[in-house]
Amino acid sequence: MAKPFLKWAGGKRLLAPRIAELAPNGFRRYIEPFLGAGAVFFALKERQPEMPAVLSDTNAELINAFETVRDRCDALVETLRKLEASYLPLDREARAKRYYELREAVPEESTARAARTIFLNRTGYNGLYRVNREGRFNVPHGRYANPTICDEATLRAAEEALQGTVTMVADFGAICRGASAGDFVYLDPPYQPLSPTSSFTSYTPAGFGPDAQVRLRDEFESLTRRGVAALLSNSEHPEIRSLYEEKDYGYRFEAVPMGRSINSIGSGRKPIPELLISNFGRREVSRGLAMVAPY
Repeated sequence: MAKPFLKWAGGKRLLAPRIAELAPNGFRRYIEPFLGAGAVFFALKERQPEMPAVLSDTNAELINAFETVRDRCDALVETLRKLEASYLPLDREARAKRYYELREAVPEESTARAARTIFLNRTGYNGLYRVNREGRFNVPHGRYANPTICDEATLRAAEEALQGTVTMVADFGAICRGASAGDFVYLDPPYQPLSPTSSFTSYTPAGFGPDAQVRLRDEFESLTRRGVAALLSNSEHPEIRSLYEEKDYGYRFEAVPMGRSINSIGSGRKPIPELLISNFGRREVSRGLAMVAPY
C-alpha cells in the first residue's frame, strides 16, 4: 500500500480511511487542491487503482517533491542515500551544522530540491513545514537519533501510485473552477484555529485566514451547484459550522475525534474533533454522480 512519504502537520493519515469510506462509489476524476502529504489520495488509490487524479497545492516545493517521486524516483533515491550517508555518522553538533547548511541552500535542479525537502522534513523539528513571510523554510534542527532519510520502499510505492496523476501549483479556487459534474473534490485547507495558540497556517507566505475560509465556502457551494461531489475537512469550530450552515445549504456534517501525530508536547497529541462536511445529499450532486459508472 502506498502511503505518505512526508510527515505533515494536519496530515490526514488517521482520517483517510474514514474519508475513503465516505467517498462516492464512482466518480469521473479525483481532485485535491490542498495536497499536503497526500494521505487521502493514497487511501483512495488503494481502493480504486484506476482512479484519475488532479493533485495541487500552492506550496511549490511540495508539488516538486511529488513530481520527482513520480517521474525521477531512481535519481531521488540515489540523492537521498548520499544525504543520509553525509548526515547519520555525524555527532549532534555536526548534524546541526549540516542541517542548517542544507536549509539555507536551495538547489535549482528539481531532483536536488526534492531531496532537500524530504531531508529537511525527516530531520527538522517535529516534522514541520513552515516558511516565513519571504517564503524561506525556517524550521529548526530536530533531535532524532536515527531518522530514516531514504525510505526507498515508501518512495517506490508512492511512485507507482502517482503514475498518471496530474500535478500543479495553483490556488484552490482555480482548481475548483476546473472541476465538473461527476468529479469528486476533497478539500483539506489549513484549519480554523481552535485557540489563539493553536494557529498554524504558515505553509506558504500568504497563510490562510478568515477571508480565505469564506472564499473556500463559496467555492464549495459553487462546486455543489455544478454537480461536483465535494467533501471538506476542518476544525470543529463554531465559526466554520456557521459558515456552512448559515443559508441552509443542505450539507451533511460529521464530527470525528482524531489524534494529532505532530505536536511539540506529547501530551498535546490528544483527540480533537474534526469536522467533515459533504454535499453528497444535494440533488445536483446526485445527478452528476449518476452519470458516472462505478469503478
